[in-house]
Amino acid sequence: MVGVPIENHRVVKGAEKLTLYQWNTKVAKHYFCSICGIYTHHQRRSNPRELGVNVGCLEGVDLFDLRDVSVADGALRSSVSE
Repeated sequence: MVGVPIENHRVVKGAEKLTLYQWNTKVAKHYFCSICGIYTHHQRRSNPRELGVNVGCLEGVDLFDLRDVSVADGALRSSVSE
């Protein structure tokens, strides 16, 4: 997962296949593919202006190209190799 400001996020294909899951306070919004069940992204309860996005769902991103993945201050940080 990587953090993305909500205004910088758009679903370019398959939005009609996403299923929303919420619980408790219903502030956080968790989205899953209704076909395969993959967890695509979520709007965070701790910061509703930010989304956590599953990088494995991004077209054109090869997970094996990611390097320097670490956890700092409770958030996943990553850089992409050139």
